[in-house]
Amino acid sequence: MSGADRPDRIARRIHVKGKVQGVWFRAWTVEQAAELGLDGWVRNRADGSVEAVAAGPADRVEEMIARCRRGSPASRVDSIDVEDTPGVVAQGFTQKPTV
Repeated sequence: MSGADRPDRIARRIHVKGKVQGVWFRAWTVEQAAELGLDGWVRNRADGSVEAVAAGPADRVEEMIARCRRGSPASRVDSIDVEDTPGVVAQGFTQKPTV
């Protein structure tokens, strides 16, 4: 387990709204997170949005947030909300089931 509470790591919950389902956004997010070496997860939400938690070095998490603002090639991001999320995030970055 990788703690977001370690001094060299942060964790952020990212909530993305727009045309972000059915456009490869989750798989793209997993790919981007792997490229950045982040831990966390991503999932669709029943309201049509996408939610993710990204944990790792602050500069890499901030880069992930910037990439989510731009979105996957076929997506359209209308808004993004970001908040701190405390606790422990499992190693690796995975897709979770829709909630």
